[in-house]
Amino acid sequence: MSLPVPPLPPESADVAELRELLGHVHTCWDNERRLLARQLHDSMGSSLTALTMHLGLLAAKLPQEPALLDRAAQMKNLLHAIIDTNRQMQHKLWNDKLEFLGVRVALGELVEQFGLQHQLTARCSLPEEEPMCPRGHSVVLLRALEEGLRNVLAHAQASEIDVIVDDNDEQIMLTVRDNGVGPLPGQDAGAARYSLRALRERALYLGGSLSLLAATPGPGACLTVILPKPAPAV
Repeated sequence: MSLPVPPLPPESADVAELRELLGHVHTCWDNERRLLARQLHDSMGSSLTALTMHLGLLAAKLPQEPALLDRAAQMKNLLHAIIDTNRQMQHKLWNDKLEFLGVRVALGELVEQFGLQHQLTARCSLPEEEPMCPRGHSVVLLRALEEGLRNVLAHAQASEIDVIVDDNDEQIMLTVRDNGVGPLPGQDAGAARYSLRALRERALYLGGSLSLLAATPGPGACLTVILPKPAPAV
């Protein structure tokens, strides 16, 4: 299903300049997060893996005394916990699947993991082929899905969630729908929802739109992001 992107209202030069600045800031943040995640993987990750190997070799040479073996086991468990925390930090900073496997895999795995982790029925309908869109579009779609899932967890009290991605030559659309209590007053355009407002600005910067409305038919809420695709270079 394809929906037209609502036309943007006329805006002043100051508003356009501010939107351009916000778009540049978001792009810089994305690049910084990606770089930091890569550094955590390449530097800290490899060092922790090497420490684990050295500890294993050292433990094999220890006298078979219960106190020493118990301390070595505690150190091993601590290292594994640090490695897991490092991986989680990398993932929160930047989902590397987005870069190496594409937005289709990144979105699908995020929905699947969310359903398993929170024991919800999570369904995902994706295009058969990888959407052809710029990386900036993919990042906005992923951030919008993350925000939609956070809203479901924090407010919706839902037991089911559906994520649908529609892709065609002109635009790509992400829909996150749940069967919960629906959007709270002021949850959509209200000033209190800064993360949602930031995402809306990112979508507007790309010429698109973001909305959070009551699902029709209800119950539940429906988060929709529509991003037009750039015209192919001639």
